[in-house]
Amino acid sequence: MAFLRRFLVPDVDRHLLDDEGEYVIDEVAKHWITIVVPVAAVVASMLAFGAMPWMGPWFWAGLVLGAALLVYGLLGIHRQYMDRFVVTNMRVFRVHGILSQHLATMPMTRILDISVYQPFFGRLAGYGHFVFESAAQDQGLRDIKYVGHPEERDLTIQRTIQRAGLRSMVRRADPDDRDGN
Repeated sequence: MAFLRRFLVPDVDRHLLDDEGEYVIDEVAKHWITIVVPVAAVVASMLAFGAMPWMGPWFWAGLVLGAALLVYGLLGIHRQYMDRFVVTNMRVFRVHGILSQHLATMPMTRILDISVYQPFFGRLAGYGHFVFESAAQDQGLRDIKYVGHPEERDLTIQRTIQRAGLRSMVRRADPDDRDGN
């Protein structure tokens, strides 16, 4: 059963550097908007299966169409479920895939800039897209799409970078200090 679990559950803990003290700060699943089309395919498959009795000798067409839509929909839902973006105290990484799995990692020290883009429908539904900029030209972790509550996630990453001491603190000016001391 443990072998099958790797294909059914997005276990991000196995990618952590436990001996280095790494821990998960935020684990982000894809926004629900990404499964609208696969769910519509599952509903359409039910309609195709339901229409089979009225199709007469062509019932097999409803069976094939229903089965194809069902497989497409269920695989689409599971593919989105297995796609995770993770923020730890040391790095950010994305792991995705069902049969083959892809892992892209970026240490906090390499993050130079984070852009958050929210299209019109993203603002309505509460999702956005991240673009990570680093000093490297070719990187495996650049675009993270369909992130729920992107403003909060961006602040979480910024706080993590700040707490790690990777960015300098800005000292507030004291209004009583007139001579700059």
